[in-house]
Amino acid sequence: MQVVQTVFQADEVSRVFEPARGTIEKLTDRLTGKRPAIVQAVDRVSLSVAQGETLGIVGESGCGKSTLARMITGILPVSGGTRRFRNEDYDSFLARRRDALKVQMVFQDPMSSLNGRLKVGEIIGEGAVVHGIVPRSRMREHAAKMLERVGLAADSIDRYPHQFSGGQRQRIGIARALAVEPELLVCDEAVAALDVSVQAQIINLLMDIRQESGLSMIFISHDLGLIRHLCDRVAVMYLGRVVELAKTSELFANPVHPYTQMLLAGMPRISTERRTFMPIKGEIPSPLNPPSGCHFHPRCDRATDHCRISRPDLREKVPGHLHACLNA
Repeated sequence: MQVVQTVFQADEVSRVFEPARGTIEKLTDRLTGKRPAIVQAVDRVSLSVAQGETLGIVGESGCGKSTLARMITGILPVSGGTRRFRNEDYDSFLARRRDALKVQMVFQDPMSSLNGRLKVGEIIGEGAVVHGIVPRSRMREHAAKMLERVGLAADSIDRYPHQFSGGQRQRIGIARALAVEPELLVCDEAVAALDVSVQAQIINLLMDIRQESGLSMIFISHDLGLIRHLCDRVAVMYLGRVVELAKTSELFANPVHPYTQMLLAGMPRISTERRTFMPIKGEIPSPLNPPSGCHFHPRCDRATDHCRISRPDLREKVPGHLHACLNA
């Protein structure tokens, strides 16, 4: 029996944002006993990604998906909890510059994530040169190879980002990430700003890359259809917490948490059956003042007094299917 190795693991990771406070503000708060407002963007999240696996992360805007992505890539430090890469402490791993390249990110807006002053060949190749993956004499050759790998002409290396379409720029972003030979690719809403036909091209490209190289991926999206098509497992986030985690087929067939059920109920389907769309009632609470107990209880029809007091931890419904609902 083949043992699947875990590439990345996060245990109880959290991220708190505090406003910048001047000396006078700090003194005033100390005299008045006022505590500064904080945002608990990510609240004790645990998840893992196996070799060659694609993990999807879904949830409403403001639930902490992008913050979690930046913690996974090391762009943001954690406020609590631990991260490990191939069973090694993540901070020690990131301290070695060459190893830190093994986790790369593809951002939502390719134009703002690419340096408009550099030519495409420099954007793609400079990381590989700086970190000794290829010598400078082979930078153009390496960049051209990466461009061809993502379906762009090799002679594009002397053009600037503004000379490409949105879909082409996203391919350049993927090529830049692949140029340093990563083991984990984090895609944060990587196709959200693209036309549907271009989205399909990028998704097919990512699937081909995963199949060819065994690359592990974390794919963040609002589009449940894309998540269902691309991902092996799915984590559902709500207000900084993971409320359900399961294999994709199991989650879509047997959702347990009320929030997941409501998300899937609103998913567009090709069907002759007439359905009444029922949006999730209420607004997502402010992370400055989240509800006590289960964060979802103000919007949940099944909520009880127990839900208002106790925080539900993730527990197994069936093997591999975790949920955080006290009444499921």
